[in-house]
Amino acid sequence: MEADGGSRGNPGIAGYGALVRDPDTGRILAEKAEYVGRVSNNVAEYSGLIAALELAHSIDPDCWILAKMDSKLVVEQMSGRWKIKHADMQKLAAKARSIVNPQRVKYQWIPRELNKDADRLSNEAMDAGTAGVPWKPRAGADMKTAAAAAVLEAASSPAPAAVPTGRLHHTEIWVNDFAAAEKSLGWLLERLGYVRKDTWTTGASWQGAEGYIVLEEGPDVERGPYSRKRAGLNHLAFRAGSEADVELLARRAASHGWTLLFADRHPHAGGEEHYAAYLENDEGFEVELVAG
Repeated sequence: MEADGGSRGNPGIAGYGALVRDPDTGRILAEKAEYVGRVSNNVAEYSGLIAALELAHSIDPDCWILAKMDSKLVVEQMSGRWKIKHADMQKLAAKARSIVNPQRVKYQWIPRELNKDADRLSNEAMDAGTAGVPWKPRAGADMKTAAAAAVLEAASSPAPAAVPTGRLHHTEIWVNDFAAAEKSLGWLLERLGYVRKDTWTTGASWQGAEGYIVLEEGPDVERGPYSRKRAGLNHLAFRAGSEADVELLARRAASHGWTLLFADRHPHAGGEEHYAAYLENDEGFEVELVAG
């Protein structure tokens, strides 16, 4: 499991991120984030630890846990090497120890760059708190429920029903610059609930609830400026949650290479009954974030 917490101001607007991985595959089994008000960074870090332990315990009460965090303070205190002097920290540490038998938990400090998923979740929680909306898990299947079912149910299950034809299997987008596309479109896909599936030298794929999306800069790509106004694919449209969710994601996208289109008609550029944000990245690729 991995956990992180942050506070913008310390104390200030704070949130945590917590997740549990399959130790064999590295796949995220469950994740959680929460805005915790105006508290210190250390309180947010401990809150993330508690949430991650609760997630792991809910999946398998008898599990052995490797708890990875980039907070040296929490790791050393929970490992028993540093004393916990602050009363609030003592209460939080006691709560963490009450969730899972401490003998079943090993703590490991990791550098921040190796804790990116938990860091992402904590920042999402703080962004949501700043916007006055609750944090929502990424779109798609309930990972916690799915993971628990996978652990608790036997492998012998009835053969799955045939998948109806006509559903979109995947979408492959050829790009001039994969690194640039990854920073904008890859980032957006992950915010919308897609999970990175495969990575290779010239591209990667992201799995959604139904189907997956590929970004590819291969040897057969004919380099040149992209134009959504030419015949062919104009844009991709994604359901992005509530109207507040659309606004929050559109604002965050501005710092990841996206520009709001049709600003003078936003958010009804597609019609009075249609609430959406239309975004374009530096390469000219357009996406539509639809509310509802």
